[in-house]
Amino acid sequence: MAVTRRTFCSQAATLLLSPSLLRARTQSTQTQSSQNPSSQTQPKPTARPDVATIDHDRILAQANRYLTQPPVPLTTLPSPRNPSTPNDFYSEPEDYFPDPANPNAPWIQHADGTPNPDAFTSHRDALLNLSLYVPALAAAFLLTSDPRYAQQAAAHLRAWFINPATRMTPSLQYAQTIPPSKSGRLEGVVEVVHLAEVVQSLPFLISSEAFTSEELTALTKWFTDYFDWLNTSRLAGLARDNKSHHGTSWLLQASAIARLTELTDDRPLTTLRHQYKTSTLRAQIVADGTFPHELTTPNPYRNTLFNLDMLTAICLLLSTRFESVWEYELQDGPGMHTVIARLYPYLVNRGTWPYRADAAYFTALPIRPPSLLFAARAYDRPEYAALWKTLSPDPPNMELQRTFPIRQPLLWVTRPKPWLPTDTPQQTKPSASNETPAQSPDTSAQSR
Repeated sequence: MAVTRRTFCSQAATLLLSPSLLRARTQSTQTQSSQNPSSQTQPKPTARPDVATIDHDRILAQANRYLTQPPVPLTTLPSPRNPSTPNDFYSEPEDYFPDPANPNAPWIQHADGTPNPDAFTSHRDALLNLSLYVPALAAAFLLTSDPRYAQQAAAHLRAWFINPATRMTPSLQYAQTIPPSKSGRLEGVVEVVHLAEVVQSLPFLISSEAFTSEELTALTKWFTDYFDWLNTSRLAGLARDNKSHHGTSWLLQASAIARLTELTDDRPLTTLRHQYKTSTLRAQIVADGTFPHELTTPNPYRNTLFNLDMLTAICLLLSTRFESVWEYELQDGPGMHTVIARLYPYLVNRGTWPYRADAAYFTALPIRPPSLLFAARAYDRPEYAALWKTLSPDPPNMELQRTFPIRQPLLWVTRPKPWLPTDTPQQTKPSASNETPAQSPDTSAQSR
């Protein structure tokens, strides 16, 4: 096709004017940027916030307070109704009272919500305090490499799990006992769900000189024995098969211990991964992404968030670089992706919660849930991380603490050194400052 004079002149003019137009557009963009400096400094939304920086001051403030807290093992807290030894964990339900007509009869449940002030809960409260102290001290040691934090954490762990005179028996056979009965109930397992974060703290402490190799072996043996109890006790089996947060609390504890000891035997993790897929999801989650067994409790909002936090932590622990349970969904039902998407609006605005309000502390929620952080990283959802950063990080009272088992998310999103197997001699241990953030929730758990 022949080029006409008009076409030639038009194309030539375009070529001559293009540099001028480009300069004008660049100058206009620069002018707009200078007039709006916030557009230059606005950080890009991220699904992987810097937890170490965000929680730095909070962690050190807590750890510095806990440096002066002495260990309080079970043996220092005797109960006259404990049917076993002082080393056995013992607790009583607060909603049961003695029968005024017959003091020797079984205690009677009161449904009005008034707690029994005479119910023995000192062991439960002491273990909760342990779960506050050790993770905060471990996180502070991770941030600073200051040996004081590791030594104080070791003092608590030594008293609770190593020293034969004071260590806790690795079972919950007498937890949530209703007097005058001599045995506990499945509801006792959830009282020690906080041990999961204590277990998560342990690998971050081996880079200190706070433990001898013999103590590391003894510590590993205690948790291995407790894992065996979780898998062989009838009482623990009832908790495992429960379709509410009681069952989830069993799975979180078992998963944390299995991850700790996977270097010596990875079969328990495989078994737990299978259980999560075939039993937990089907028993607890319905098609719309809710937990129906939590909605019938006196505190449905709190228990829903409690269950969500535990399940996302389980997903983190059970996922490997080869297999992510985050993405697993039932053929006839949902998975965690559906659950977090369904519950996210109720975290943004508690007022949109369409079910019954909690009987207690409804307006104090939500507290900053680790589930938002873990899911943000797993599904690359910056809006989850953004909301997580805006919420208050710590429960305002001990009752809410009991349903908030993950308080130091730094320990969950950072890759620790592998825990020493029981038959491996202690090696030269690098500084905790060399720890690096996990690459993703789907792969971070692999080296825990």
